[in-house]
Amino acid sequence: MAKGIWVYIEQSNMKIRKASLEIMSKAREVADQAGEEVVAVLIGQGVEALANTVIPYGANKVIVVDDAQLVNYTTGSYTSVLNKLIRDHEPKALLLGHSALGRDLAPRLAQRLGVGMVEDCTAMEYDPTTLLTFNHSIYTGRAFAQVKVITTPIIATIRPNSFAVSEPDATRQAEVIKESAQIDADDLRAIVKDIVIASSKRPDLVEANVIVAGGRGAKNVEGFTLLEELADVVGGAVGASRAAVDAGWIDIKYQIGQTGNTVAPTLYIACGISGAIQHLAGMNSSQVIVAINKDPEANIFKAADYGIVGDMFQVVPLLNEEFKKIVNR
Repeated sequence: MAKGIWVYIEQSNMKIRKASLEIMSKAREVADQAGEEVVAVLIGQGVEALANTVIPYGANKVIVVDDAQLVNYTTGSYTSVLNKLIRDHEPKALLLGHSALGRDLAPRLAQRLGVGMVEDCTAMEYDPTTLLTFNHSIYTGRAFAQVKVITTPIIATIRPNSFAVSEPDATRQAEVIKESAQIDADDLRAIVKDIVIASSKRPDLVEANVIVAGGRGAKNVEGFTLLEELADVVGGAVGASRAAVDAGWIDIKYQIGQTGNTVAPTLYIACGISGAIQHLAGMNSSQVIVAINKDPEANIFKAADYGIVGDMFQVVPLLNEEFKKIVNR
């Protein structure tokens, strides 16, 4: 009999992704309503050490598959491992972050199991008939569809920053179950030989508490150099609208919006961004939004808590100097 809500715990360099803790927190809330258990799933090499990190966020059990062959993610090997785990334990649901890994792994796993899935969910609630119901944005964020998966297990990817991370309970205890990988040669058709990561002192965009973002008003690459200076002063990350990315001024990994990253920082400073609905869909959960635009009718001001009507090339240097005074006190 199917039982339990599973959460795939994504980690990078032995650091658990914030999105996984967000999903764990929400899963715990739903599981309490449904009378289900929450099971965290850790796959990789050396990941058993992370079990105690995830337990305080609501796990009843932690399944660990620790194997040298799993040191780097590949679709074939991870799909095979999860497929076997699900067939052996029969969970009711498996939830993953809507990250590059989640977007790759979830549909392959759903196909292997012959079940339905829903992706890029922005909300999840308990449903007494199907266990879970999800909200999925449609029409570039203008509307939401409520989706139910009627097959078991339910497989869904959750957009980062959709849920708050609960306060960890240091007293919580959970059973840690060690499973073997049992990977066949056919599962290792692709092998990752090396991973090159660009070094940066700035925080990860999706997990940053402060973001300085630029749009068409940044005008060129030099405009983003100005925004990078401000981001470094306030200890934040740099983001961009699709217009700036399409113009080639900044890499696509910094794009925020419906077709980019979804962020929810404490402070979001939008510089030269008009406020198209596609961009707002990716940042409107920010706690405080500051907009800088020389067009007083720009749509971004409707979403902003504070607005500065002016040229970002004049305003940002002034902000830079003022923030430096605060930081150096």
